[in-house]
Amino acid sequence: MFTGIVSHVGQVRSVSPSQAGKKLAVDIGPLSQALNVGDSVAVNGACLTAASIGGVVEFDVMGETLARTTLGGLSAGSKVNLERAMGVASAFDGHIVQGHIDGIAALKSIELGRQCHKMLFDCPADLLDLMVPKGSVAIDGVSLTLVDVGRSQFSVSLIPTTLASTTLGTLKSGMPVNIETDIIGKYVLKFMGKMRGGEGITEEKLRSLGFM
Repeated sequence: MFTGIVSHVGQVRSVSPSQAGKKLAVDIGPLSQALNVGDSVAVNGACLTAASIGGVVEFDVMGETLARTTLGGLSAGSKVNLERAMGVASAFDGHIVQGHIDGIAALKSIELGRQCHKMLFDCPADLLDLMVPKGSVAIDGVSLTLVDVGRSQFSVSLIPTTLASTTLGTLKSGMPVNIETDIIGKYVLKFMGKMRGGEGITEEKLRSLGFM
């Protein structure tokens, strides 16, 4: 599990084909300290497993991950947001982020402000159904608070610190980003779907769903 607080911006050193999909070699800087083969690292929000550790860390990226995320568009020199898996005693500064990307959105526009920048994203409707104003969303692995949620778009505000310490400060109109919606919203939507039979919430229904 992750928190959406980016620890370091790394750089892709190489991308090569593999039997499973692609192999990414990433310079993860200080995050390589005490990293072991098999440990999890969020790369632009996608949870990847360290396959080998040397001067760089290599990750095997499966075809399913390449299809659902922006990782397939990375090349040597690309900058990526990085976060190691949350430890038991770690500070919980963001929100619950699993590293399981739900889909891809695209930056529509940036509204520049003195204290923050407001970014507007075009987004698939099925992802918007899982978003609420003032709720949480992870964009390329960065935990952010939603400002507005519409029928085809959503917006977030970013402070200068976030813009400077992540790759989001380099985004331009039309660029794609990985989106992970709040896991709590996913469970609520599934639960409400089971409630659409017309009987409403009853003690029997709660028991059948394992809540009692």
